[in-house]
Amino acid sequence: MAQDPYATLGVARGASEKDIKSAYRKLAKELHPDHNQDNPKAAERFSEVTRAYDLLSDKDKRARFDRGEIDIDGNPAFAGGAGFGGGGFGGGQRGFRPEDFGGGGAGVDIGDIFEGLFGGRGPGAGMGGGLGGGGGFGGRGRQAPRGADVRYRLAVSLPDAAIAASQRLTLSDGKTIDLKLPAGLEDGIQMRLAGKGEPGPGGAGDALVTIQIQPHPFFTRDGDDIRLDLPVGLGEAVHGAKVKVPTVEGAVMLSVAAGSSSGRVLRLKGRGFTRKDGTRGDQLVKLEIALPAAGSAAAQDLAQRLEGWTDSADIRARLGS
Repeated sequence: MAQDPYATLGVARGASEKDIKSAYRKLAKELHPDHNQDNPKAAERFSEVTRAYDLLSDKDKRARFDRGEIDIDGNPAFAGGAGFGGGGFGGGQRGFRPEDFGGGGAGVDIGDIFEGLFGGRGPGAGMGGGLGGGGGFGGRGRQAPRGADVRYRLAVSLPDAAIAASQRLTLSDGKTIDLKLPAGLEDGIQMRLAGKGEPGPGGAGDALVTIQIQPHPFFTRDGDDIRLDLPVGLGEAVHGAKVKVPTVEGAVMLSVAAGSSSGRVLRLKGRGFTRKDGTRGDQLVKLEIALPAAGSAAAQDLAQRLEGWTDSADIRARLGS
């Protein structure tokens, strides 16, 4: 039975994009293979959850699924989602029966009906054995099996994930391909590469690539934004300065206003993660005033400069102290 992506993620059919993303993130975190190495069922469930999110996060595919045009894998679905064998042409709950053609089948030439529909000579001719013989319409049951799917894990740096940079992937046969990362990339998402799996009599299987976004030494992700704690000297904070700030696409110059305090957050527009619509989140830079290490020459120099100086401002007034 085809899976229902809504049920897989545990959301209602009318769920918003935000609810779908939230449900996926929660399940992906619980079921991620790295956290369930001794639980193969969790890995299978993780794959199902990722496949469901791939469909529902795509507006066009979701709409087509809701209309019954495709299944969870994006394959075309027959009327009623049941195909020829499950629900008949009308998408009901039963297949063909003789009485459907009138009079319990008596006096009715079913062959004439099929000839009109398919241009053939009836259900037993030219259709791979007819209704009951071997494979149903077109000999479907006789199709040769496809090759096995092959699973990969691809480690992607946070900067590459943010800008959806192409990645080089080496396949099991030794060949390499350049994999284009999708916009709106999430950790744990699974990409399907058709025909890149094991060969088989009925064609090659697929490659299933699970993306793992690697932790970064100083960047952290916050939704579509990227956060960075930036050390600044006391003189830079007091007098103001232009300082060099790293971003996922290289360093830029950032203006620090005079009198800036630790904890102040500055925003670099469009320096975050690429969204599905092609726009970018921001980079949020939090200032951290770094004082010289105790006992260092710089600390001694600062102490001499501040000797006899006191701050007249009541900096803790809002705390009631």
